[in-house]
Amino acid sequence: MYNKKQERRTFLKNTLLTGIGAYFGMPIVFGKNLPAGMEPIGLSDIEYPLGLPGKSDLLTVLNDRPVNAETAAHLLDDALTPNNLFFVRNNGLPPRKVDVNTWTLTIEGESAMKAKTFTLAELKSKFKHYTQNITLECGGNGRSEFNPPAKGNQWSTGAVGCAAWTGVRLADVLKEVGVKSDAVYIGYYGEDSHLSGDPNKDAISRGVPIAKAMENESMIAWAMNGQDIPMLNGHPLRLVFGGYPASCSGKWLSKIVIRDKVHDGQKMTGKAYRKPCKPVAPGTKVADEDMCIIERMPVKSLITYPKTGATIKTNQSLPIRGHAWTSADAVKAVEYSIDFGMTWSTCLLSQSSNKYAWQQFSATIKFPAPGYYEVWARAIDTDDQTQPMILPGWNPKGYLNNACHRIAVKVA
Repeated sequence: MYNKKQERRTFLKNTLLTGIGAYFGMPIVFGKNLPAGMEPIGLSDIEYPLGLPGKSDLLTVLNDRPVNAETAAHLLDDALTPNNLFFVRNNGLPPRKVDVNTWTLTIEGESAMKAKTFTLAELKSKFKHYTQNITLECGGNGRSEFNPPAKGNQWSTGAVGCAAWTGVRLADVLKEVGVKSDAVYIGYYGEDSHLSGDPNKDAISRGVPIAKAMENESMIAWAMNGQDIPMLNGHPLRLVFGGYPASCSGKWLSKIVIRDKVHDGQKMTGKAYRKPCKPVAPGTKVADEDMCIIERMPVKSLITYPKTGATIKTNQSLPIRGHAWTSADAVKAVEYSIDFGMTWSTCLLSQSSNKYAWQQFSATIKFPAPGYYEVWARAIDTDDQTQPMILPGWNPKGYLNNACHRIAVKVA
């Protein structure tokens, strides 16, 4: 019986691949290696242009209230993501009016030695400035691949970007105020408003452990790639935490609280930005008390050239390039595969400009025969964490998908 079932599965898979090959007008080379349940990436189309203030009309808008928009992989080819192509992830509505001359930031909380308020001008004059290339990625990037589907914005691969952020170290500001020895967490509050319009409700108020807040790379930033931060990305002031979900990097920043416990603001409790503390089967209902806060993001990579669906001639080599990033010290290797993960080849990889900056990779590929191919990429970091070939562990909110990115290529 087992052999007959296996034979039937093989027959169905071969029939499917033959049909899809007919759609492409060419055979799917190495198609027998395609993991079960996965369809060729060449069948998908993720571009639905729509304009946003201060943003390219090439961004894909997933939601307009609040505004959430991602960037197609091939538009992320720059070493630093241009401001108008940087993804947008909002939970509430941006402030209607911003006056940089009156904007203030207050530091307080039960674990603060004192409460203190700084104007934007004081922040710029009192503390040393730093510029660091930091990658920010939404915790739900890749959510659209989860099955059963997870609720939330159905991000594909474009809720990520790396920019040169200019500002001051959060640690320097916290030290100026004074941090008590019982400090556990910091939390933030911004000037965005709740979708309901209720002034007593926060759109979002998340935070990070105090050790993360004190890292050299943790920043209060006012500039992005040498310009004011775009309004949709938090102008005039925001937090920047590399290696953690971008939801921790609060926008339109007006208050930071130093807590003697884990911050319990909006989107810090329940299932928001949490995953099951232990692995669960797909579709499992998980109690809130069995969910753990997401902190470090997993290692990941993205092919940014060529655009998926590229066609080349027989015997023509294909250059590829992209980015890789991690919450570890650095990415130490990136590999590619053209046979659905059966074999892997090494890419050239640049060094990181600083921790949490993404690193560029490149390679030149030769294909053995005409047909349909997929190029897959995977990164390995200095903690020896490797991207999985397919979707990692399921979770109810569809977070932390770091499966290999893949593009379709036709050799004709």
